[in-house]
Amino acid sequence: MRLRAALVAVSTLTVLAATGCAGDSSPLPGRPTPSAEVAPSGQAAPADTSCRPQASLRPAGALPAPGKMPAGSYMETIQKRGRLVLGTSQDTLLFSSRNPFTGKVEGFDVDMGRQIAAAIFGDPDKIQIKVIGYDKRVTSVLDGSVDIVADTMTANCARWKDVNFSTIYYNAGQKVLVSKDSPAKTINDLGGKRVCAAKGSTSYDNIGKVASRTKPIAVDRPGFGDCLVAFQQNEVEAISTDDTILIGLAAQDPYAKVIGDRFTEEPYGMAMPKQHEDFTRFVNAVLARNRSNGTWRSTYERWLGDFGAAPKPPAAEYRD
Repeated sequence: MRLRAALVAVSTLTVLAATGCAGDSSPLPGRPTPSAEVAPSGQAAPADTSCRPQASLRPAGALPAPGKMPAGSYMETIQKRGRLVLGTSQDTLLFSSRNPFTGKVEGFDVDMGRQIAAAIFGDPDKIQIKVIGYDKRVTSVLDGSVDIVADTMTANCARWKDVNFSTIYYNAGQKVLVSKDSPAKTINDLGGKRVCAAKGSTSYDNIGKVASRTKPIAVDRPGFGDCLVAFQQNEVEAISTDDTILIGLAAQDPYAKVIGDRFTEEPYGMAMPKQHEDFTRFVNAVLARNRSNGTWRSTYERWLGDFGAAPKPPAAEYRD
């Protein structure tokens, strides 16, 4: 039996419920929810391919000067309010986690939001960070409690029906975390084993789509921090989610390792209200500028540079 219990308290204090993970497949109110623990049969619903999920709305010309947002635009509404409201998590290490020394939520995703604030106000600090529940990312956009969500959120066709996404700002993919003494090389080696993912996540859904004779047993927990605790207490044999999140989990447990190649593609986009297309086009103009002027690269190097040289930023795709 692995001795992990001593690590649980440390993990809980540092990262964790890891509520901001890529998949948010939780249905809107009134739609069915998944059971707490099931053995996927391989009959998962097919992916919605009714759109090009990585293609967003084309920027509408040059960016306006900060502080001079077009009259009647949603950007003007934000400007008059005096702050951009960003929805994100507080415990996704490197992307959006609370700094234990300053108390501020920071990371790659937070910087994406700060860059939008800077484009509106000329000041990246004119931002209100609202910590939202993992399963509230879509509903927080729909009810207007946030202007934009940047929270390791995969853009897909199902979500496009409820929100608009920006162009893709980061490409992730699902992998698996196991004990360092595990002989498993990929998720296909975990047939019959309990694999944890956050409740309502696309990560949870993807476990049921693994092409192996004996399927892993998908076990859900409220967040990936809860999965880490379950892993450390030997309640599950593995955790599966985006490689970006697994890096943060592995950093907290010296007895864990991340294995295999990506077996899904998880393109991250920022989510915004569908009724404010002008805002989506504005955000995409900011992202386009930041790809070309080196801002995206410097943001990557700041938060993720320890894991290797910055790749090329994801190329923008447009649907109009």
